[in-house]
Amino acid sequence: MKIIFDWRLSRVVDEQGNIVDEIFWDGQKSPSSVANRLLKIQQGRLIPEVKTLSERFPEAQIDPIGVLSEPNWPRWDESEEVFQRATLLLARMGVADSSRDMDRRLEMLVSATLEARSSWVAAESRCIEWAGLFITEADLDSQRHEIPQSIASSGTIAEASEKLGVSPPKHMPSDSEWSSMVSHASSVTSSSMILEKLEDSIREIATNHMPSLSELLGPISAAKMVSLAGGRERLARMPSGSLQVLGAHAAMSAHRRGAPPPKHGSILFSMPQVSRSPRWVRGKIARYLAGKASIAVRVDHFDGETWGKSQIDEINSEIEAIKAKFPKPPKRS
Repeated sequence: MKIIFDWRLSRVVDEQGNIVDEIFWDGQKSPSSVANRLLKIQQGRLIPEVKTLSERFPEAQIDPIGVLSEPNWPRWDESEEVFQRATLLLARMGVADSSRDMDRRLEMLVSATLEARSSWVAAESRCIEWAGLFITEADLDSQRHEIPQSIASSGTIAEASEKLGVSPPKHMPSDSEWSSMVSHASSVTSSSMILEKLEDSIREIATNHMPSLSELLGPISAAKMVSLAGGRERLARMPSGSLQVLGAHAAMSAHRRGAPPPKHGSILFSMPQVSRSPRWVRGKIARYLAGKASIAVRVDHFDGETWGKSQIDEINSEIEAIKAKFPKPPKRS
């Protein structure tokens, strides 16, 4: 025997398809109540009628999709409109519920930040080069962050030069060109503020969603790693070797064509423990750090005790020990 059901009716049938028992739902058939029943079924939970029949017939197997192959299942034409409205309501509930998905929210923030930074980097470089054509005495490296703000907040290029502490230019831009320079510089400073707000949001969510991984890698890198992995749970179940090369898409493609395997991906290489270490120990440190990151994200996902400064200090001490153990590059045979 088996129990088959939909939101309206639950039924016990034997091996020959004969109806042994059945219970009709006698509740109020409003769109919201129907949507709640549909949600329970969608989540794999048992509606009350199925529970009752299961207690009456403990030997019966519950078949959640048995209705699909039941040719004589009764139609309730008078409930069709309520059902349609309920499915629309269920869809809205699903959309609203998705806002609780911290992985999706982080993914949106990380993607928005990457897009904004790419645009900002190009615009800032153009602003610096443009200003350097006129304000030739400005140091385009050390004063890089001051130049857009100085131009955006000045009435003339001479005023911008004064704010930068250099002599006014010998050649002046036309009024329309200066207006364009100010407008462009203003967009650069505005983009910079947007980036700061996006990254502040990432830090806030990442610190709450994965505190141990954020403590180890920093919240921005932790968020990027979770986003690349496709979510915190997927990252927590990922082998440390796969975590180690997250972000090394191009290198992995080259490896499939015969190149040596990558020792780290972009996320771990951005960590100063790896990027500022001697070339010959970066792979060892990346492997060690990937192992610790793998443990940290599992601590976060499976509600372990959050890591603090003592654990991070111990990890950094071990990294220093690795560097001390290999002070020189290995001899080539």
